[in-house]
Amino acid sequence: MKVINLGGKGTLLDQFVAELRDHQIQLDRLRFRLNLERIGEIMAYEISKSLPFVDEEVTTPLGIATVPCLKEQPVIATLMRAGVPYHQGFLNYFDHADSAFIAGYRKYDKSGEFEIKIDYVSSPEIEKKIVIINDPMLASGGSFELAYKTLLAYGKPRQTHMAAIIASKEGLDYLERKLINVNINVWVAAIDDELTVKSYIVPGLGDAGDLAYGKKIDN
Repeated sequence: MKVINLGGKGTLLDQFVAELRDHQIQLDRLRFRLNLERIGEIMAYEISKSLPFVDEEVTTPLGIATVPCLKEQPVIATLMRAGVPYHQGFLNYFDHADSAFIAGYRKYDKSGEFEIKIDYVSSPEIEKKIVIINDPMLASGGSFELAYKTLLAYGKPRQTHMAAIIASKEGLDYLERKLINVNINVWVAAIDDELTVKSYIVPGLGDAGDLAYGKKIDN
């Protein structure tokens, strides 16, 4: 597993991440969702640099130009619900990509411990394809691990990319232990050191789903 941190280089990506974290700017839900989408676009562009391209001849009004073009479209998989606007950013750039959707939740026991449960999956065939799994937050790493293993029911990808905006160091360490000998690149815009006992990233940004769509009631 390879981790690629695109943040901290003094780019607009850092600006958008700063706005996602800012508790005052978070009051504007439209702006919050837009920043998730814009970061998805940046991530898509950066990931595209690692994908295969082939030279194609393009006919212009004045002649023929040879231009590198994407050899194949990836499959874009998102973890709902916070991942939806982030996912749209990827689709804005990989505009002919197939999509997969995974809905999961934290199932708590009486002690406060939880496990990740998947209750909905919609996916195309992914055998020998390039798959990008995206979710704004990589906290404990459990959701990304379970998403990847769930998608294996639809085929074994040739290559897998995981894209998170903010990751915890603990979550990245967890994935490295769990996903051994798997061709995976993990792309992030920031890495935070602390993870609370309830697996929330600190300083993080809070609950991305609630900030994008409103506070949910946990049953």
